[in-house]
Amino acid sequence: MMKRAIFSLGYSFLIFTFSTIVFAKPFSKNLTDFEYPFDVHTLTFESQGRGLNMAYMYLPAEEGQPTVLLLHGKNFASSYWETTANWLHNQGYGVVIPDQIGFGKSDKPVNYQYSFAALANNTKDLLTSLNLDDVIVTGHSMGGMVASRFALLFPEMTSKLILINPIGLENYLHYVEYKDVEFFYQNELKKTPEDIVNYQKKNYYDGDWNSTYAEHASFLTGWIEGDDWPQLAKVSALTYDMIFTQPVIEEFDNLQIPVTLILGSRDRTGPGRGWKKEGVTRELGRYDKLGAEVKARNTAITVKELDGLGHLPHVEAFSRFIKRYEEALD
Repeated sequence: MMKRAIFSLGYSFLIFTFSTIVFAKPFSKNLTDFEYPFDVHTLTFESQGRGLNMAYMYLPAEEGQPTVLLLHGKNFASSYWETTANWLHNQGYGVVIPDQIGFGKSDKPVNYQYSFAALANNTKDLLTSLNLDDVIVTGHSMGGMVASRFALLFPEMTSKLILINPIGLENYLHYVEYKDVEFFYQNELKKTPEDIVNYQKKNYYDGDWNSTYAEHASFLTGWIEGDDWPQLAKVSALTYDMIFTQPVIEEFDNLQIPVTLILGSRDRTGPGRGWKKEGVTRELGRYDKLGAEVKARNTAITVKELDGLGHLPHVEAFSRFIKRYEEALD
């Protein structure tokens, strides 16, 4: 199990929050000293003319049971799926939990074309290596965009698509100005551990903060304190770009498989709201309204709302989340 390393000396990381002061142990770019909840495996493969290493966790299914693919968001490592993965495995499901290239314990090249199609294709290669050809695809936050692209590219491998507070339910460049990679790179370089904690506390958890939330933020604060942050900031900037320039929402009417959205209605995650185009009045990230907008595009999509929950319902209130998730799995 993952080390419970918050507020205790001698563990793998340390975060203390007093007002805006955050002390974090530095981490290397591949999170060498950051322990994951299950055994970590590595797929070595070729992509864009180079060899890459993709980290993943795999819990095999009981005989005759389906396998669930869990895809992480941009500001998260795959370790935050621990509770969900344990629940699934206890029900007999298989679980595959990758770190996408550019994230977590996987390689992070700076001269790589980061696209949702590339990440989806890498994920297909991982599943093929495990002899899995039919999975329930679940994505959270940016992982929802990866999951959607996977389902659009490989519908024959996708039995169901479940999206948990995905970003990308809006075509952001309809509403915000285009910003290039250098803009995001400079923004990333300026970030401090305090910025990470304050952002997540305000935007993810409605002002609350506890040891679990701190644990899920610790790899980011540790990266900022580490020697590899300039490289990691560049990779982060490259992956910001695809969120704005590679929308998936316009293709939701092409989804022919069962699709369920699980939406914490308090969530207001709206990339680019700080640089909206002149005259744009739309309020981005209104997850209390986005479900209805998506259903207007494709009436076959099921929307399950979780009133009062934010961007991470599977972390914030697992007992409420898992009821909706279990319904989506059936």
